[in-house]
This record gives sequence, C-alpha cells and structure tokens, in this order.
Amino acid sequence: MLLAASLLGAPLLTGCGGGGDDGPSRSRDRVDLESVLAADDATQRAKLLLASGRLREALSEFERAIDLNPMAIDAHIGIGDIYKGEGDLPRAETAYRRAANLGPSSFQAQYAHALVLQIMERYAEAVRAYQRALQINPRDFKANMNIGLAFVQLGRPEQGLPYAERATRLNPDSGPAHHNLGVCYASVGRHAEAIESYRRASEDLGLVPQLLLAIADSQAALEDHRAAAGTLQRLINVEPSADAWRRLGAAHFRVREYSASLRAFNTALDFDPTHYPALNGVAVCRLNDYLWSDKTDLNALEAAVDAMRKSLRIKRDQPRIVELLTRFG
Repeated sequence: MLLAASLLGAPLLTGCGGGGDDGPSRSRDRVDLESVLAADDATQRAKLLLASGRLREALSEFERAIDLNPMAIDAHIGIGDIYKGEGDLPRAETAYRRAANLGPSSFQAQYAHALVLQIMERYAEAVRAYQRALQINPRDFKANMNIGLAFVQLGRPEQGLPYAERATRLNPDSGPAHHNLGVCYASVGRHAEAIESYRRASEDLGLVPQLLLAIADSQAALEDHRAAAGTLQRLINVEPSADAWRRLGAAHFRVREYSASLRAFNTALDFDPTHYPALNGVAVCRLNDYLWSDKTDLNALEAAVDAMRKSLRIKRDQPRIVELLTRFG
C-alpha cells in the first residue's frame, strides 16, 4: 500500500511536451522509490525479529525504516507493539497515534491506537478512535466488542449496547463478547438479559470468578438474594476473598439469615482486617442483636460501635455510618 501510494503521488509525467529536460525529476522519483523499498525491507526484517523475540533489534529496524520513509505506517505500528508489550503505554500511544495520523484509512492503525487508549483509561478518546476504525471496517469483531465496553467505561452504556450486540452476532461463540454484552445489559438495568449473557459467556470461558461475581451482582439487583448467595458460595469455593465473603454476608442479611451473615462478614475480616464494608456489615448485625434484645445486650452494642469506629478510621467519608455512630455511640 505504501509503495502504491508513493507511486501514485509521484510526478512521473513532468514534461509539458516538446522534449523538456526531466532528468532531475526522474532522479528524485528513483531516490524516493528506493527509500520506500528500503524502508519496506527494514520493516519486514523488524517483523521477523519481533516474531523471534529479539525486541531491541526489531525496534532498531523499525526506527531505521522510519528514517528511510517517515510515512512507513507499519513501522510506527511495530514500534507501538513493542512498547505496549513492554508496558510502556505512553510511548506506545505516541507511536500508534503517529500511525493513525499518517494512515487515516488504515484500520490497523486506528484500531491499535483505540486499544491502547482504552487500556490507558482514556475512554472518550478510545471511543472516537474505535469509531474511526469502524468507519473503515464496520464488521470488525474486536472493534465492535471493545467499543461496547469502552462506552460502559465512559458511563454511556446505552450507546455501547448496539456494538456489543453486533459483536455477539459476528462471533456467537465468543465468551468475551457475551461477557461484554452482559456488562452492557447490567449497566442499563437489564439484569435478566445480563445473566443470560454471562451464562452464554461461561460456555466458552467456564464459570470463572469474574463471571460468577457478575452473575451474583445481577441476581442481587433482581432481589433474588438466595440465588446470589448460592452463586457467591460457588465463587468462594473457587476464589475466596474478603469482598466475596462480604457480598455473601450481605446476601444472607437480606434473606434474614443473620447468624450466617455475621459469620460471613467476620470471615471477610479474617481475609482483610481493613475491609471497611465488612466492618460495616458486622456493625449492622451487632446493632440488630442489640435492638432485638430490647437494648439490653450491651456487648452487642459495644461490638457494633467498635466496628463502626474502625471502619471510619479506614474511610472517613461514610455519612450513613457517621449517623449510626452518632445515634448509638
């Protein structure tokens, strides 16, 4: 493509008739063509070096290609790939941006730039870059899948939903695509459809912790707290954590299984003593014990107050906990 563009842009016919001297122009054309061909050769060598893991040598060859031909889009993309692989996202973004600016009709350049912007959490810019890529290839699976999620990350899930739905039509067996669709559905409050999408995702990915947590969240949003508790127990069996136990405590609390709720909150604190939502859960459980005792169980009150004070030492900005502590502390 670069070679064709160079040839199309070169003033091959500079004479106006009458046999004028066009030697210098032809010489320039020959030099330009040689530079483009040499840059293409350097780019291909760089790609081979990159494929074999010789990153520094590949980077040198990509840079040499750009020295020969600053318009070498593939070389800019190659440099971006190396820096992204090394975790140097700012330098990767710079290289991809140059490629995208040089190649407005290059899907690869626009997509690569969009993806690194999304990884860098620059979601508004990522959305615009994905839109430029999709103008070139509207049916690209990954671009549709990723822009759907980028709109969610931007706080505009309703705009991402059509792209996420299209991605699952383009690749019905993709677990990641169904997961992203579930995230879009959940973000617009369509939790039953979100759960179905997560289950479709599990056919490809298995019931991995991320999916179990998402399913539990949507079950809780539908106020199916017993189902959420069952899902969270499965999550804990696979990957126990303070947050999973805290969520299980909340699910038990909402179906009035208060002893199980308190045990779950305390187990969360065994995993992480600084997990303030679990401290709040303990506080609420122990306040209930105090109130149900007709305010005679002072040990329960003391435990609740202690939990609230610990929580506020970890996170001060909790108006509801401050209010409870003012009333009962």
